[in-house]
Parts: sequence; structure tokens; C-alpha cells
Amino acid sequence: MSCFCNWVFLLKGRTVAGNIIELQGVKKIYRLGSVEVPALNGITLNIMRGEFLAITGPSGSGKSTLMNMVGSLDLPTSGKIFLDGNDITLLGESELAQLRGRKIGFVFQQFNLLPSLTALENVELPLVFQAVSHGERTRRAKKILETVGLGDRLFHKPAELSGGQQQRIAIARALVIEPEVILADEPTGNLDSKTGMDIISLFKELNLEGKTVIIVTHDLNLAQKAKRIVRIKDGLLEENS
Repeated sequence: MSCFCNWVFLLKGRTVAGNIIELQGVKKIYRLGSVEVPALNGITLNIMRGEFLAITGPSGSGKSTLMNMVGSLDLPTSGKIFLDGNDITLLGESELAQLRGRKIGFVFQQFNLLPSLTALENVELPLVFQAVSHGERTRRAKKILETVGLGDRLFHKPAELSGGQQQRIAIARALVIEPEVILADEPTGNLDSKTGMDIISLFKELNLEGKTVIIVTHDLNLAQKAKRIVRIKDGLLEENS
């Protein structure tokens, strides 16, 4: 992991007391025609600034729906969700997108890189939507790629890179907006065990620097790398340890 050893100076988080995310009595019901399918059945969950949290549970447990709620990607049928003190259920779609775009960096199992773009262009992309100038976004994207060990892969496209390199690009893309929260969905699911451990080490370093890190996974071994584990089953929190 020597390629990550000198990147921490870029990623200083601001550790402030209190909760960064709060769910209060959150219920989510999906409607399929005339049929109602409950996904969450009244979830209350507080996530403190600077936590390293794992959300786990079997398929169909409501884990993905809970992830969407934690990440402000979806709104509840009832209940309240607060992101950094802001009640997202009161925000319009544009306001919510702006708040989420400033506060949360997303990392997905499938990497979600655009195949026609280079590593540098993929990392720059979130800054385009934030109307950051071309020169500034290129500077920031180059710097963050260098810190995750990909300074010599700036102009390579995803197909020219290994799975581990693609995931590091995805992490760099999440970090370039300087978020307070990193939300990772099965971040090692497509990686071999050694590369997966390198990625987990990177998340640990982020957490040590003050970032709130939330990993959503069905892998209990991965979940145990976190400092706190939340388990969900049948739309309810089964354990909060």
C-alpha cells in the first residue's frame, strides 16, 4: 500500500461532534400496481461524524433500500431523514441533489466508470456538475489520482486497467468532491482478495483522517473490518453493535 502513503495531506476531514446522518422511524413501501411491498418497517438509525459503519443483511432484507435512504438517493414513505442537520424530506429534487453532491461520495461494486472517458475525465466528472472551472477540476483530479497511485494512468480508459485500478479510480472520483461521507456499496465484490484488502485499507485511512465511511455488504468478513455493524432483516434492524 505504499502508493497510498503520502495522500493523507489532501484528505483532512473535519471531525465535528454529532450525527452526520439520522433516520427517524423510516418506512418505505413500494407499490407494484395495486400491491404494496414493504421494504423498511420503521428504521431509526444515527450515524455519527467520523464513524466507520457497515450495513449488512441477506438478499431481500431491505439492505439496498436502507443504503438508498442513508445516501439520500430515495425518500421514505414516512419518517424523517436528516443529512448534516437538513431534513431531506422537505427538500426539492434540485436542492437534494446539490446537498448530496456536496456531502456524500459514492463508490459502487460495478465501478460505474464511463468507458469512453479516461481515468482523469472520469474523476473530473462530478466537478463538471458542480460547475468547477476546467483548470481547477483537472488540477484536483490529477492530484487525487496521484495520491491513489494512478498518476501514470491518467489517460488510460477503464478497459485498459485492472479491476483494482478501476475501483481506485471510482474512489478517487468519490473523493474529488471532498465529501464528508463515503458510501460504498459492495466495494470489493468484483475484486480478488488481496486487492480487496488494499481497498479496505484505503477506507480505513480515510476514516482515520476524519471521513465518515459507510460500507454496505452481505460479506460478514468485510463488515467486521468496520467499527460498528448494523444488521437488517425483513426491513427491521436486527442488531446494532
